[in-house]
Amino acid sequence: MIYEEALKQARDQQKANKAFLKTLKRLKPKNLDNQFHTLHEEAFEEIDCLECANCCKTTSPIFQMADIERLARTVKMKVPVFIDTYLYLDEEKDYVLKSSPCPFLGADNKCIVYENRPKACREYPHTDRKRMYQITDLTFKNTLVCPAVSQIVRKLSESYNQ
Repeated sequence: MIYEEALKQARDQQKANKAFLKTLKRLKPKNLDNQFHTLHEEAFEEIDCLECANCCKTTSPIFQMADIERLARTVKMKVPVFIDTYLYLDEEKDYVLKSSPCPFLGADNKCIVYENRPKACREYPHTDRKRMYQITDLTFKNTLVCPAVSQIVRKLSESYNQ
C-alpha cells in the first residue's frame, strides 16, 4: 500500500527531514505557505484519509474545553464523565485521549462524531495553514503519522535540493 511506503520512507528520512524543516524554520522563505498549500492540494488528490486513518489509529488530538463540551453533548454525557471516560491531562497539561485508536473511529475508518470532532482533527494535518515555518516541529512529527505530510515534505525537500 502506498501509505505504508510513504511512512516507511519518512522513518528512513527522519534525520534529513528534521534538518530540512529546521532550515525552513530559520530561513522563513516568503513563498513557503504557497508551496505547502500547493503540495497539500496535490497530496489529497491522491491520498484518501478514509483508506488510511493512521492519525486516528495512532495519535491523539488535543482537546480544548470547547471540544470536550461539544463532544460530551454529542455522546450525551456530562463533561466530567466524558473526561474520565476518554481523556487525561498529558505532561503539557493538554487533554488527550487515554488510548489509541480513537474511540470515535468506526470500523470503516469514518469518525462517528465527525460533525463535532475536535478542532485539532478539523485542521489536521496542518499543512494548509499560514506561517508554516512556525509549525515545522509539528510538521516533522506528522511526517511519521500522515502519508500526505510525508509526501508533502519529500516533494518540498526535492524542490529545494534541485
